[in-house]
Amino acid sequence: MRAPTTIHRYIFREFFPPFGISLCFLTFVFLMTRIPEIMNLVVNYNADMLAVIMMIVFTLPRFMEFTIPMSVMVAVLLTFIRMSGENEMTAMKGAGLSLYRLLPPVLLFCLLGTGLTLFVTVFAVPWGKLSIKEKTLDMARSSMDLAIEERQFNSRLEGIMIYVSHVDMKTKDLTDVFIEDRSVKGMTRISIAPEGRLIHSPDKDVYTIRLFNGMINQVDIKEKTVSNIRFGHYDINIDLAEMQQKNGTAVQKDLDEYDIRELVTFIRSQAGDKTRMSEARMVLHEKFSVPFACLFLGLLAFPLGVQSLVAGRSSGLGFGVFFLLVYYIFLAAGWSAGETGRFPPVLGMWLPNLIMGGAAIYLLKRNADENPVKMPAQISRAGVWIKQIYTKLTRHDLSA
Repeated sequence: MRAPTTIHRYIFREFFPPFGISLCFLTFVFLMTRIPEIMNLVVNYNADMLAVIMMIVFTLPRFMEFTIPMSVMVAVLLTFIRMSGENEMTAMKGAGLSLYRLLPPVLLFCLLGTGLTLFVTVFAVPWGKLSIKEKTLDMARSSMDLAIEERQFNSRLEGIMIYVSHVDMKTKDLTDVFIEDRSVKGMTRISIAPEGRLIHSPDKDVYTIRLFNGMINQVDIKEKTVSNIRFGHYDINIDLAEMQQKNGTAVQKDLDEYDIRELVTFIRSQAGDKTRMSEARMVLHEKFSVPFACLFLGLLAFPLGVQSLVAGRSSGLGFGVFFLLVYYIFLAAGWSAGETGRFPPVLGMWLPNLIMGGAAIYLLKRNADENPVKMPAQISRAGVWIKQIYTKLTRHDLSA
């Protein structure tokens, strides 16, 4: 038993370097999608660096929910591709070790990834999303500029939704302004104007949105009346200090910001409509199905990496990329179908895992019998191309 234990420890340690590099690289790639928004906060809205850093920290859990399973699969795949390429797998087979006896370190590593991802989905993701909302609302209340973004329906201010086609950050001139004001209970005012201007008194927390040559549609729900008013100019005053005092820091949670207890309570209460209840069940199952993707994708990567000993490195890598794409395509399709109620939520979220698990068992048996599945030539060439790009990028990151 001494030799297998030593080999198990060796294989287990080999997983961590590619896992760490993959996790950092993939998380950085996901984070790059937020760079334009972050630069916009710094350049146009003069957001302080601490606020920007906190927004990045709050965003990381949502990215890591997907990058950890991907990194687990990449780590297992690359480790066994390397071991196969350096004839280590040949030596182990020559010593009488079957693939099944090499499973324990793979299972342990995948279970560690599952536990880490489970912590992220259950605790970190709801915390991060809620913190982003609270921080954004706090920034919007402290600076009206952040509550007015171009070509966005901005509802960061309680009871007020603002849409602006264009904002001149120097002059504070607004173009094509739409404002829905529900701050008065039972009353809705919709103001539309082709031009406007944002005015702020430095010694007060009161902002004025001055509209020119527009009209107001006012709906009184209690009296059941509708009135229309045209104006040359019209001022809408927004007192941020009064609004913050009135509403405090509390924000309304979305379903993906609920913790487990709140989700279960909501589902049992049957308080929402059919679509909202289906969405709640999808969110609940997603918190567990995505972490267990580490287990199934990691087990799938094991025979794919080993089969490169017989079928060539590009075969295992090509299959790995293919199955990773298939998993996330099925996950997205399951979410879309389950959210509308046309598909059982439990099946929509867990079916991709079952498919990957079935593929893992099939490929493991084939490779254990020295009968690996061959990859079509086109996908193999794509795998080689992706590996070359990945190698260049990781080498660049390490040299930097």
